[in-house]
Amino acid sequence: MGLGLCWGSDVPQAHVYECSPHSSYPMENSSVFSLVERWLYRNSVIFDEGRREFNMATTVLSRNIFLPNFLEFEMEVTVKGYMIFPVQHTPKVTHWISNLDMVQAIFHVPLLFFYKPYGSPQPQVLKEALSKTLVPFYPMAGRLGCDENGRFQTICNAEGVLWIEAETSSVIDYLAGFTPCSQLQNLVPALDCSGDATSYPRFMAQVHAVESVLELQLSTLCDGTTVLHFINSWSEMARGLSQISMPPLIDRNLLRARVPPTPRFHHLEYNPPPSLLGPNNPTPSSVSVFKITQNQLNTLKAKSWEHGNKTNYSIYTILAAYIWRCATKARGLSYDQPTRLLMPTNGRPRLHPPLPSSYLGNVIFMASSIALSGNLQPEPFVNNLGRVHGALARMDNEYLRSVIDYLETLPDIKAARGKPETYQCPSLFINNWSRLPLHDADFGWGRPLYAGPANVVSEGKIFLLPSPTDDGSLSLVACLQTPHMKPFEEHLYQGLMSFDNKKAR
Repeated sequence: MGLGLCWGSDVPQAHVYECSPHSSYPMENSSVFSLVERWLYRNSVIFDEGRREFNMATTVLSRNIFLPNFLEFEMEVTVKGYMIFPVQHTPKVTHWISNLDMVQAIFHVPLLFFYKPYGSPQPQVLKEALSKTLVPFYPMAGRLGCDENGRFQTICNAEGVLWIEAETSSVIDYLAGFTPCSQLQNLVPALDCSGDATSYPRFMAQVHAVESVLELQLSTLCDGTTVLHFINSWSEMARGLSQISMPPLIDRNLLRARVPPTPRFHHLEYNPPPSLLGPNNPTPSSVSVFKITQNQLNTLKAKSWEHGNKTNYSIYTILAAYIWRCATKARGLSYDQPTRLLMPTNGRPRLHPPLPSSYLGNVIFMASSIALSGNLQPEPFVNNLGRVHGALARMDNEYLRSVIDYLETLPDIKAARGKPETYQCPSLFINNWSRLPLHDADFGWGRPLYAGPANVVSEGKIFLLPSPTDDGSLSLVACLQTPHMKPFEEHLYQGLMSFDNKKAR
């Protein structure tokens, strides 16, 4: 059994609607119909334009699946599409979107969750649980809209989320150790973003039934903390809980700018990225996963005490400083080349008063540090630790409130959104997901075998993922230019050989 998810008219008599000739509500909603039609078209599903209906019950796809070990096989997939709505009436309101929401690019981020189910999977249980979860998380069932000034806002209209079921008899057990890549993203619900973004559901899910694996694919417009809060609440309902353990906090006033806005710092994180000195001949990028064991983390921790250092740096600070140095070496940057490190930082515990983890929305701020390659490479490691630590320590309440105010003063806030070149060589983006409860999403089949991104599409982006077995190890998912990947691996493990001579992959 596999399940796929994606982020980004109350009819209380029923809450699950099948897109078929017998379900009138989806057919009357042109935006929903258009969305499903585009998804089915991209996935080669039979669509009868004359009758404007989906032949869902008998639709069979013949799809080529390319696996990371370069095997290819063809599997037949039968798909069914549904819209799922909150099981009860929910508030019909419009929510203001904060500057932190606005500065994020408007797109769906694909995630994959692979499970090994115990017993017979029951998609109906997941659908009903999702419908119940959408009641407290009612903004997720809404749509993006625009106010009179063209600023995005959330229209809480209960138009529902897209649910797609795909069935196949193929066995894909060996996907449990896959590398996130563009081929595996074919498992994620695809969304044609060429149309009006205000018609897209904020959440899409695909359940994929195979012989022995459940995969869950998710995309969202919220930050990781909110995403996992929603997913884990959904899993609680699927396990039979009468209510979720932590209701979301929905308060759109907590992240408003001050009146008048008073930015007090120079926010270099929104400056243009440093340009690459000399010829810029980018090559294709690739994605690799590197396991860092508990012993190897201990090795790095021991290195942080060298040269008389007395500061007890966090593992994330140590890893970020080390990875930044390894990437700089692997890229062969000249000593006079500026390089910038970007680190998404959860502002909930840093604001005053702090926001709870249940806050529904985006509370990600970007910590940033810039240095010359010639300083990163030959200097003692503790010097780079100080740079990274300083960038993270700067992110206190005053600095974060200044960020919100600074964004308020911009003539066009969209100009502050990150672009692919923001993260590319000579810059680096390290996203720490190691503390997110990725493996708590137990829908009744136990913890996921894998939980994380389906693909990393931007060169220069690195994700840190927790171990599914809680053994203290981490996985590093890196997207770099292909010629830089092997040198990066060598530099990464070279500094970890003192106490652990075995590379764990």
